[in-house]
Amino acid sequence: MEPAGRIAAIGEDARIAGLALAGVTTVTAEGLDAVRRAWAGLAADVALVLLTPAAATALDDVLGDRSSPRLTVVLPP
Repeated sequence: MEPAGRIAAIGEDARIAGLALAGVTTVTAEGLDAVRRAWAGLAADVALVLLTPAAATALDDVLGDRSSPRLTVVLPP
């Protein structure tokens, strides 16, 4: 069976660094512009994006667009 896509995490390094141990692609981004650049730069094969609460807030308008093929999950505070 072929995997459906990769998993990525966007947010503050202290919150997402450990996820790399599970094979998650981590993209450190702090601040509105950095988070938006990280989102825009995700590879096409990323199917699930884990977001820190701060990253989710920075992407609030983008996440409201239901046409994105990516599933997003906000990590607990």
